[in-house]
Amino acid sequence: MMLLRRAASVTALLTTVLPLAVTAPAHADGATPCRTAAPAPALATPPDPEQARLADTRTTALVERAGFGDFVRRFPAALCTARSAAEAGRLLDDWGGALWQAAVRRAQGQRPGGDLAAGDDRPLYWTRLAMTTALARWQPGFPLDAPALRTRFEDASRGLTDNAFRPAPGVRRVFISGFDPFGLDGELRRANPSGSAALQLNGRRITLADGSPAEIRAVVLPVRYADFDAGIVERAFTPRLAGGRGAADVITTISQGYPGIFTLEAWAGRSRSADPYPDNTGSLSGGTREHPVTAPGLAPGAEFIRTTLPTDAATGAVQSPYPVLLNTAVTEIPAGATAPVDRSDGPTPGSRAVAGGGGGYLSNEVAYRSNRLRGDLAPQLPGGHLHTPVLTGLPADPALLTGPDFERNESAITAEVRTVLEHTAARP
Repeated sequence: MMLLRRAASVTALLTTVLPLAVTAPAHADGATPCRTAAPAPALATPPDPEQARLADTRTTALVERAGFGDFVRRFPAALCTARSAAEAGRLLDDWGGALWQAAVRRAQGQRPGGDLAAGDDRPLYWTRLAMTTALARWQPGFPLDAPALRTRFEDASRGLTDNAFRPAPGVRRVFISGFDPFGLDGELRRANPSGSAALQLNGRRITLADGSPAEIRAVVLPVRYADFDAGIVERAFTPRLAGGRGAADVITTISQGYPGIFTLEAWAGRSRSADPYPDNTGSLSGGTREHPVTAPGLAPGAEFIRTTLPTDAATGAVQSPYPVLLNTAVTEIPAGATAPVDRSDGPTPGSRAVAGGGGGYLSNEVAYRSNRLRGDLAPQLPGGHLHTPVLTGLPADPALLTGPDFERNESAITAEVRTVLEHTAARP
């Protein structure tokens, strides 16, 4: 019966994107009643810096104008239907998965709602944050592991639990990752074209440059050091690299990079060195250009990992509307030296990584982690990193959340991401 109940709940969520009605008490007889409202100030868990940005009413507008408001409004009542920690975990899997599917369907024009452009990635980001805030306030009548439950919800709402390829002989399997918006203290309205591309391309069948069919599966990762330390990249990529029918044929991590150009990064470096630039929670890595650090818990590997994508296929064929370039630059501390050196032609033997072509931030790290794992599990697979152009075009008026230039640029970047993948994922 539990399986039938859960199946019915998932079906309802995916078809209506609304929870089932609350028809039963949320606690056992004699237990403390469930609470989902903000507790008294003395007991309140303050929002983290990422959640604190929800105080800006523009974030609510981004949720509502995408038609996602009911996720936020009805989630607290749904939490109160859980009667145990195990049931809560299943509920969070379902709600996270439903949010991911709603965002994918909206990005691909299959779920009408709101007046924002379909490919806008910001509603998924802000809806997820609002729901994690409700989760943090939840006080059920049973003990639970709140961080573990949030991880389950985060993974499901980012596509990590729903990215298996469909069995189809002869169809090439392309696995990609994008990122959340970042740099929001400077401009709250920012989007991330890599996240938009992931949503718009997830599950799509495309035709590669060699004429063969391919299927794309995608995840959207957080811009948070702590999540990388906890292994989110490895959780995302291991199932697609471990072999078997669900394995990928090509992996490509994607992030926002430089103004006006696409770059395929020749090298990913092992170190973090982006301080004083913080992540979305305001946290720093502890690594600078002069003193790079290795991420906690990162498995052994080379200081630099070279891309195995056929980069010439893209740089030679895709140049419009944005040029596509191969970036061979790195920053290293040469063997026997103590000071960093910028090099345009890749690393030298025995050097220590300071930054890959994509810098020393999380875009470089996702490339390093995923390709280090690829080297362990599927070294024959092509893999690498693609930086998109910076998404521009937001209106000068900070009250305006979108505009024609912004939407046109976002669509153009996603279209060119697809074209690049059509060339780099083709069979050798």
